[in-house]
Amino acid sequence: MAQAQVQRMSRLMVKTLRDDPADAEVLSHKLLVRAGYVRRTAAGLWSWLPLGKKVLANVERVVREEMDAIGAQEVTLPALLPREPYEATGRWEEYGPELFRLNDRKGGDYLLGPTHEEIFTLLVKDQCTSYKDLPVILYQIQNKYRDEARPRAGILRGREFLMKDSYSFDTEDEGLAQSYALHREAYQKIFARLGLDYRICAATAGAMGGSKSEEFLAPAAAGEDTFADCPNCDYAANTEAITYALQPVDGSTVPALEEIPTPATPTIETLAAYLNVAASATLKNLLIKVDGEIVAIGVPGDREVDLGKVEAHFAPAPVELVTAEDFTGRDDLVRGYVGPQGLEKVRYFADPRIAPGTAWITGANKDGLHAKNVVAGRDFEVDEYIDSVVVQDGDPCPACGTGLKLDRAIEIGHIFQLGRKYADALSLDVLGQQGKPVRVTMGSYGIGVSRAVAALAEQHADEQGLCWPKEIAPADVHVVAAGKALQTELALDVSEKLAAAGARVLVDDRAGVSPGVKFTDAELIGVPKILVAGRRSAEGVLELKDRRTGEREELTVEEAIARLTATATATATA
Repeated sequence: MAQAQVQRMSRLMVKTLRDDPADAEVLSHKLLVRAGYVRRTAAGLWSWLPLGKKVLANVERVVREEMDAIGAQEVTLPALLPREPYEATGRWEEYGPELFRLNDRKGGDYLLGPTHEEIFTLLVKDQCTSYKDLPVILYQIQNKYRDEARPRAGILRGREFLMKDSYSFDTEDEGLAQSYALHREAYQKIFARLGLDYRICAATAGAMGGSKSEEFLAPAAAGEDTFADCPNCDYAANTEAITYALQPVDGSTVPALEEIPTPATPTIETLAAYLNVAASATLKNLLIKVDGEIVAIGVPGDREVDLGKVEAHFAPAPVELVTAEDFTGRDDLVRGYVGPQGLEKVRYFADPRIAPGTAWITGANKDGLHAKNVVAGRDFEVDEYIDSVVVQDGDPCPACGTGLKLDRAIEIGHIFQLGRKYADALSLDVLGQQGKPVRVTMGSYGIGVSRAVAALAEQHADEQGLCWPKEIAPADVHVVAAGKALQTELALDVSEKLAAAGARVLVDDRAGVSPGVKFTDAELIGVPKILVAGRRSAEGVLELKDRRTGEREELTVEEAIARLTATATATATA
């Protein structure tokens, strides 16, 4: 086994901070800056310092090993990309303002890659001409770019981030399903090795397109995604991907529609209070503009419209809320009193909860009037049903009906069955077994490598600082010299012996730094094992502390080396 290098803090570029950065909102941002792993360069741009680079490289290593294990081949493609392939697939415009666009000195249009589906498609088109060349899985680990309007949460949401993106190419749908399954299993191994708690959740495809899509979400308070977990079955999904089946009811006994005076009740709250009814008995009709066209979205009055779901449904068409000016010249639209009955010039979309046969109190399309006993399918028709409400804790599980539990999470991975969207746009064919062109089918698979570091920091920390899992930590053991010359001499000696035996060692040999500061820094930096050369150094006795559990024991130098090198060897071969 090759001798590992000892990292001496007296020579290491690491500066810890006692206080949280003023702009830090989430735990990972606070701790990664305070422990000297990263530093902010500009809004959404981060520099990785020596300790942080080691952690990032360890995550890369795990990802690379598991990708290689499924037969994936690593390549490196440019981050600066031409406009034309993205224009061919429509994503030059679909990405909107989050896409970094730029021009060269000749006026040519370029972009900084957010993902590389188009470029990988063209690469395979150039290199693979026959069905004999497939299947193939290609991947890269590369910086990606997104022009975030408000970069936040440290490295969780930046403008530049490190990502593993891989792509599978098959001639048949069955082959795509196999490639997808290989990635799904590889991701489970990757996140288990990284020490991440995660859930596999059904997801929407978004701008990526395709059919099947799943996210790997790491539960954390800092997460920007909300997912639903069923306590009774194995159902789990991002709330944006939850769908419910339409369940019509018998509305034949509902009395005829009746208009009722409801002065000064333009909101659900004022209407429910005036009629002394529950908000759930009312029908809320939200007017939006889809590519300039006014349409209505109907949901129960006690629920909010999930604009993310609505935007996903109408994508790539832009969606925006109507304004007061949009009612000008529209006598058919009475602000605050809109109802679906009689909306002849407006397309009407509704949540599945507005099922045929259900009866509602809703606007009568006349100022100061509402209508009751308004039955879906009898008094109005729905042009299209779309899941459009914000999912709430306790909503029924679509699979078994049990109340769902909601939690926040960080998206650490996403896998897609793209199908032939990009192959169609870029004419990716190979010669098939019958001598005729066959259109290739694709999968796309991403892991946020730098984001995984933040997720680990969120999940593996306590009041004192970080607690890295063994395989990801910047060292196997943090040796601390309590301060005196004898203690420093022993700490350096045992560090060299540990390194010779293959352990990765960080040793705090800083002169003029108090033992208290060194101990505090060791807790903050978060190496799994802390070995202290302290009061019994003259006897050759050291104190070993487990960073996560806090357990301590005294060991001789020989015992400490045997214990720690055994742990390091087990980690290296895991």
